[in-house]
Amino acid sequence: MSESVFSSPSTPVLTLADGGVATITLNRPAHRNRLENADLKALLYLFAQIDADPSIRVVVLTANTADQPKPVFCAGYHIGGFGGEDESGSALFERVADALAVLHPVTICALNGSVYGGATDLVLACDLRVALDGIEFRMPATALGLHYYPSGLQRYVARLGVSAAKRAFLTARPFTAQMLWNTGCLEAVVPDVAAMEATLAALVQDVSALAPLAVRATKQSINEIATGQANWPAMREREALTSESEDFAEGRRAFAERRKPVFTGH
Repeated sequence: MSESVFSSPSTPVLTLADGGVATITLNRPAHRNRLENADLKALLYLFAQIDADPSIRVVVLTANTADQPKPVFCAGYHIGGFGGEDESGSALFERVADALAVLHPVTICALNGSVYGGATDLVLACDLRVALDGIEFRMPATALGLHYYPSGLQRYVARLGVSAAKRAFLTARPFTAQMLWNTGCLEAVVPDVAAMEATLAALVQDVSALAPLAVRATKQSINEIATGQANWPAMREREALTSESEDFAEGRRAFAERRKPVFTGH
């Protein structure tokens, strides 16, 4: 899509590419891509679009950081939105992060700038993360007097571990990209935008080459285990479904014939 689409600030922008790859770009660079209620509602709408389209296999979440002195992926939620009459604040933010976490495609966060507040949970709600070296990741909830919403705390513990989650919330000190790498939550730390694009392209290619039915079922099972909602009978059903699928038959044929499989998601 033309760069002119991003020349004016707007709610998040969805772009589609060949091969079932969707990109969502946060697009308020002059305000460090802070999220307002309109942005959160737009994200929910885009997530619903994506989930209704079985051809989408990968979703990339990134941000427009054009003309920023230091790149900021997202400054978090616009604090003026708390306390409104409509659904807003942490309740709406929690809905967005929870919806992102269960999208059927594999989600990749291209963390091309620093990230603060509730936006850190959007990063953690993605399945995979690639970060630009030099970024800062900070959760100031307790510094503002706020107990964070439960599913966000759960994601912090699941993605970063108990010790790092406690550091995030009980000190409000920032994490560097290298510190995040040490928790195991990052796929890669890259030195610049060019390396980000190359690393992201290779990761998207690898994910897109996997069997969609198996990926979707496995992601659902891993999410259930991570949230303490493991459903063993359902997981057995998913195992049986994939073992009887056309994709598994194709995978075995391709292995025997020493070629790349061509999966259809059936």
